[in-house]
Amino acid sequence: MTFDRITLDPSIMNGQPTIRGMRLTVRRVIEAVALYPDRAELLKEYPELEEEDIRQALAFAASNLDDETLPLLAA
Repeated sequence: MTFDRITLDPSIMNGQPTIRGMRLTVRRVIEAVALYPDRAELLKEYPELEEEDIRQALAFAASNLDDETLPLLAA
């Protein structure tokens, strides 16, 4: 999957992943999604965001979580 809306630039927000080079981090978008479950309200609060920005932020965050399966130890 490509993340063409997620940008990494050391001169913006200390290199944190941002949305389209804006001073809006992926983390802030994820927090906003949790805070505003109504997408219309979220977009009203962050008018610079587009639906694809939100989708890619969620996918980017999910892709950076470790999904390793660990075996259970026998007792």
